Amino acid sequence: MGLNYKTFTLGVEEEYMVLDPISFELKSHQQKLVREGQKVLKDKVKAEMHQAVVEVGTDICADIEEAYRDVTHLRKTMYAIAKECGFAMGAAGTHPFSHWQSQLITEHIRYNEIVNELQEAARSNLIFGLHVHVGMQSREMANHIANSTRYFLPHIFALSTNSPFWEGRKTGYKSFRTKVFDKFPRTGIPDAFDSIEAYDNYVKLLIKTNCIDNAKKIWWDLRVHPYFNTVEFRICDIPLTAEETITIAALFQAICARIYMLHSKNLNFIQYSRTLLNENKWRASRYGVDGHLIDFGKEEEVNTRALIQELLDFLDPVLDQLGSRDRIAGVENILQNGTGADRQLTVFEKNSDLKEVASFIHSQFLKDI
Repeated sequence: MGLNYKTFTLGVEEEYMVLDPISFELKSHQQKLVREGQKVLKDKVKAEMHQAVVEVGTDICADIEEAYRDVTHLRKTMYAIAKECGFAMGAAGTHPFSHWQSQLITEHIRYNEIVNELQEAARSNLIFGLHVHVGMQSREMANHIANSTRYFLPHIFALSTNSPFWEGRKTGYKSFRTKVFDKFPRTGIPDAFDSIEAYDNYVKLLIKTNCIDNAKKIWWDLRVHPYFNTVEFRICDIPLTAEETITIAALFQAICARIYMLHSKNLNFIQYSRTLLNENKWRASRYGVDGHLIDFGKEEEVNTRALIQELLDFLDPVLDQLGSRDRIAGVENILQNGTGADRQLTVFEKNSDLKEVASFIHSQFLKDI
């Protein structure tokens, strides 16, 4: 099997928080930012369930540098539009102090259906994530790679942790966003599927039995996309900066390419159960990069930073072909300077002022771009 790294295209989706420029509270924009954004960016800007959220998505990007250009263009464009309309932008997994009860729901048939079914779990789901799509040559390969990449989800999630506060409280978690989202059904790290047919049959059964009406209501931390030939990674908090977003996107792309390389040599990665993998996800949400994850091969706890270094060594053989070595190097910056959660907490520790934390989140939105 020839290794074709051009297969591993990228798509990046970010969910931004819309802020009042003075108080830095979440603020409903009544889809004004979406309407203005679509004049410039077309369908790359979308409404979300809560009116204080704007979702953006890149084009299909050939490589990580193209993804970087697109992500930074989206951030700069939406920042400028927000400012012109009297709003501000920020990127964090949760807002430090705004309450979901005071935020308006977008009037749309899909959101109405979700709220009607999930009730308070949906209304309180005021969170902001990062989704990364990696292109695949076939859905069969997508299923194989999704199965194998599940193991690494907590490692990369730890690097993205960026939601230590919720409704004005210090939660003790580096990512409380995942705890909020856990109230939804069909979330978390999924099981492995023996084949793409097994996955499709699972989806058909849920639709047949009225659990869901379409496969987009499967909200796992990664999934074979129901409509595109991609693996979609959904576990991460949205990072404070575009640089961190691109580092994480590059990691997901490289993991897919590395698993593909192993597969081409008739090698496979050990499959672990979701029950074990979720132990590591919980640890990552609680401690970020400063705790320990379980090395299931050794059956022992290992420093999370050490495991992330092992991951970088594992990915090294594909980085030059992907052209992502420089972007992956951003992992060292995160380990040195802390995740978004660590930096938010540092600001808070100075004088316990959550408004300053929200102001800091806003200040990082266009950092270094």
